[in-house]
Amino acid sequence: MKKTFAAFVAVATIAGSSLTATPASAQRGVAAGVVGGLIGGAIIGGAIASSRPAYGGPVYVEEAPPPCRMVRERYWDGYGWRFRHVEYCN
Repeated sequence: MKKTFAAFVAVATIAGSSLTATPASAQRGVAAGVVGGLIGGAIIGGAIASSRPAYGGPVYVEEAPPPCRMVRERYWDGYGWRFRHVEYCN
């Protein structure tokens, strides 16, 4: 909605300035053109500045489960102690 309003203000400003165009004169009207440009820029800049940012708000992201790891495990095989690697996941 705000983008539509900003576009409408921009078009209205350009259309309004083209309807009231007078022949250029270095003696008078230059200050009015400068003031009109500053006011139009302030209106359009204010509309753009008050618009929402392009990115969304904060999002909850669940942490990934911890990765599995290989653990060296000692076990008794009936004759003596042996070692084997076992995958351990939390």
